[in-house]
Amino acid sequence: MKPQYWDKAKRELSRCDRVMGAIIRRYPRIHLAPRGAPFLTLSRSIVGQQISVKAAQAVWDRLVAAIPEVTPRGAIEAGPKLLRACGLSRRKVEYVLDLAAHFASGHIVPERWHTMGDEQVIAELTEVRGIGRWTAEMFLIFNLLRPDVLPLDDLGLQRAVSLGYRSGRRISATGIQRIAKAWQPWRSVATWYLWRSLDPVPVEY
Repeated sequence: MKPQYWDKAKRELSRCDRVMGAIIRRYPRIHLAPRGAPFLTLSRSIVGQQISVKAAQAVWDRLVAAIPEVTPRGAIEAGPKLLRACGLSRRKVEYVLDLAAHFASGHIVPERWHTMGDEQVIAELTEVRGIGRWTAEMFLIFNLLRPDVLPLDDLGLQRAVSLGYRSGRRISATGIQRIAKAWQPWRSVATWYLWRSLDPVPVEY
């Protein structure tokens, strides 16, 4: 399902930024698609940290096979021994269980996120062990479909801006912010198209 704001964002970005407009025109039939349930999405992000996509998929497949439902309760009931047997490191087991505890205890309540700003959601998520700002920003873009997130620490964004706007020369976070002012309030959309300029196939976070 395409986000409601997508077509409007494409039009406005194309009008205000020539480089962005050219990228958007190259990919007319693809768009950002929403991800699954919040706990499942965040758990998958933790599983995939610091390992290859192929290895992460193998661990995730074992996890899904071992736990009937990847929910906070399902993870807590599975316990550390079963999670370790699925291929998670001890630290990642701690992270997944800490995430489950935050959901189960009511410290994280997805139903109230719609009343919270981006930075408030990021602050709440980064209280969980193993979730840093980048993971929280990816969650805002791919799960909550927030339209104006600029993940300055993302290497793909940095590379795409360097290639598209600086002829491959290195660019600082301040430089990216300066360019991205023109993209507001659609910086998530601009970021997504810049990723496409490097890899036409959308990835999942």
